[in-house]
Amino acid sequence: MRETSARLIRMLSLLQMRQEWSGAALAERLGVTTRTVRRDVERLRELGYPVHALKGAAGGYRLGAGAALPPLLLDDEEAVAVAVGLHTGAAGSVAGIEEASLRALTKMRQVMPSRLRERVDALDGAMVAIAPGGGPTVDASALTWISAAIRSAETLRFSYLDHHGAESRRDVEPHRVVSWGRRWYLVGWDAGRAGWRTFRVDRMTPRTPNGPRFTHREPPDGDVAAYLRRTMGFDMWPLRARLRLRVPAGEVAGRVDGVVTPIDDHTCLLELATDSYDLVAYVLIMLDVPFEVESPPELATRFRDLSNRFAAASR
Repeated sequence: MRETSARLIRMLSLLQMRQEWSGAALAERLGVTTRTVRRDVERLRELGYPVHALKGAAGGYRLGAGAALPPLLLDDEEAVAVAVGLHTGAAGSVAGIEEASLRALTKMRQVMPSRLRERVDALDGAMVAIAPGGGPTVDASALTWISAAIRSAETLRFSYLDHHGAESRRDVEPHRVVSWGRRWYLVGWDAGRAGWRTFRVDRMTPRTPNGPRFTHREPPDGDVAAYLRRTMGFDMWPLRARLRLRVPAGEVAGRVDGVVTPIDDHTCLLELATDSYDLVAYVLIMLDVPFEVESPPELATRFRDLSNRFAAASR
């Protein structure tokens, strides 16, 4: 019985390795006859694993999807990777999966061999998962709703709040959902504005039913990641700042999320996009270089207010 159980586990591992196996190939790998392979396949089916028989001259088997989730076989590295993902999910930016992540992590840890449990415990002791702390979170159902629309190529209809709290109605052909830091974004083709747009998922409110089906377009810039790297720095933020820095461009390039343009060998232009001029002040304090405000006037006014406040505090 023990030999049969071990062989079933080995067969299941083989079926998970690649899409299709012939009966002869399985028999050779397991060191048994094709008749034994057929019996073992039936045992796996009784345990809930949907092993499909393939028609044809040679025949064969494929592990398919079933009505319920049967146990999975993971190698050491896969098990550790899943444990790290569950640990992260227990305190992430997606609301509603924290408890489920902890339950799944507990179940995995209970059946892990000691060598893997020690590795996971070491990671657990070294990692600190910081919750968003009042920051924006998205509901798992929202991500499911968007992802399903992407897969079925259905237009999403939703209400959207912009940076200033103004609400608008959008009909968007969804392309990809992107996790950026602790925020989630939808990149899609806005039919009403005839262009690519990026939306924060936590600001979207679904309107049902979905709209008509569509044909997926080529992604902007040829790649969603490249598009976001180009647009997230400016298009997603309501405020702009232009500053002349009295240092070479090479001295600040790479130290700040902004566009640095050389003016001459000793001066450069720094352009920033933000939702708060106070954050611009913070960036300049960290850079600790001489500068001048070029625009907008509101930025210079805010700097004067902050300067007076700090001067009063220092007295």
